[in-house]
Amino acid sequence: MAMAFKMATTGMWVTDECKNSFMEMKWKKVHRFIVFKIDEKSRLVTVDKVGGPGEGYEELAASLPKDDCRYAVFDFDFVTVDNCRKSKIFFIAWAPTESRIRAKMLYATSKDGLRRVLEGIHYEVQATDPTEMGMDVIQDRAK
Repeated sequence: MAMAFKMATTGMWVTDECKNSFMEMKWKKVHRFIVFKIDEKSRLVTVDKVGGPGEGYEELAASLPKDDCRYAVFDFDFVTVDNCRKSKIFFIAWAPTESRIRAKMLYATSKDGLRRVLEGIHYEVQATDPTEMGMDVIQDRAK
């Protein structure tokens, strides 16, 4: 098995694939977003979906299940009022109202451990429905 990083508080492990995919997104810009999920049986945080550089925020939002929790990171590129190109990485904790209570608790307690492994996140958004993580929210936070 590949090297994994343990999240001490929950006994969950973050796979190398998670960290490597994040580093590729951060430094090489080969991904626009990454969706992570927790496999309760193996106690691993794994990559669920990777969005290519041509995909946008709409594809990320569409890839999140309506009835289960997920984590996601999104590389948001924008131009400032001074006409400078910037990039900010958002961490999204997705816990829809329809998801199981056990899943919500597991994701809530594992979140900080994953964030520690993924170094370089600028902002965090917690959402229970799509309006709480809309593009307007992302744009407002990035300013």
